Amino acid sequence: MHHAPRPPADGLVSRTPAQARSTRPTGLARPVIALAFATMLAGMAGGLLRAGVALPLQAGWVSQAMVWHAALMICAFFGTVIGIERAVALKHRAAFVPPLISAGSGLLLLLGEPAAAHAGFVLAGAGFVAVNIAIVRRQAATHTLLLLLGALCWMGGSTLAAAGVAQGAALAAWFAFLVLTIGAERLEMTRLMRRRPGAEGLLLAVLGVLLLGTALCAPWPAIGGVVYGLALAALAGWLATFDIARRTVRAPGLTRYMALCLLAGYGWLAVGGLAWAASSAGLAGARDASLHALGLGFVFSMVMGHAPVILPAVARVKLAFGPAFYLPLAALHGSLLLRLAGGALSPAWRSAGAALNGTAIVLFILTLLGAALAWRRRHGPAA
Repeated sequence: MHHAPRPPADGLVSRTPAQARSTRPTGLARPVIALAFATMLAGMAGGLLRAGVALPLQAGWVSQAMVWHAALMICAFFGTVIGIERAVALKHRAAFVPPLISAGSGLLLLLGEPAAAHAGFVLAGAGFVAVNIAIVRRQAATHTLLLLLGALCWMGGSTLAAAGVAQGAALAAWFAFLVLTIGAERLEMTRLMRRRPGAEGLLLAVLGVLLLGTALCAPWPAIGGVVYGLALAALAGWLATFDIARRTVRAPGLTRYMALCLLAGYGWLAVGGLAWAASSAGLAGARDASLHALGLGFVFSMVMGHAPVILPAVARVKLAFGPAFYLPLAALHGSLLLRLAGGALSPAWRSAGAALNGTAIVLFILTLLGAALAWRRRHGPAA
């Protein structure tokens, strides 16, 4: 999830010819992205079943998707698409190997081969670490070092999962991979605005506490979980205070939409962090809120905000931005509120909210497809 230049005023999400040439992917990018999205949809189906939503699916892969929901969503989907973005940035064919392995490992999970799949995730994570080391050598900066730390978290969490130990710590490490990636890229974006003295140092301190909590989750799950959750909440406070989205939310068009996605996501990051700390401290009923306020409310808000500029850069799919993008965004946050607030009162509300969560994500995918077709109609098939 790499940031992109400010979108043009006419709402067309595109890049200059020079930028397009500099980020041109190999032929592997599109099919691997398609495989990643297939594993995401499978992971969503498994998550819906876990939430008590009845689905008319009887295939064997469905039960595997229910068991490996987190690994499919974080490693097979997000690990793959972030890996592709980084490979495009590095502009080296070998950098496409890790996302290809992670996408294939997701398929192995669905085929009932968890041992091979988890070994694949470890290998993909190690390859992704190597890619990020190459990027740091090319551009040594705070945000690239944070991206490297995120890659190490993915590899470490996958190693724990492959070993079958400290599964809660593995999940915390996987989420730390996503959070560090997002935090690093938002830090890079804040270089465009004047920050208060000490803002970057404060962010590094918060992320240091997050890494400490991640490490403590294996030997001392309760203590580590509380530290981890409070660090997430503190990160939400930093982002809400210092992120450039506080200014760009007043801009028109796509820029405002992206800022609203980010600011809403920061609110859910705070909720997820506090719920993670509460769940680790033994509060019953906070587990679903900790995982899905973070995974859906925060991470998918970032996806919705960044996808309109990432797809043109990575997959060379140009989009025409319009008001329709707000519909899945509103559906995501409304359904998540229903799931978490209503679910605290009744399991039926939790299931209904989960079903609407999935509907919101599918609606967003359809919105992207519609935006791509709209751009094509506006500019012609040759474009």
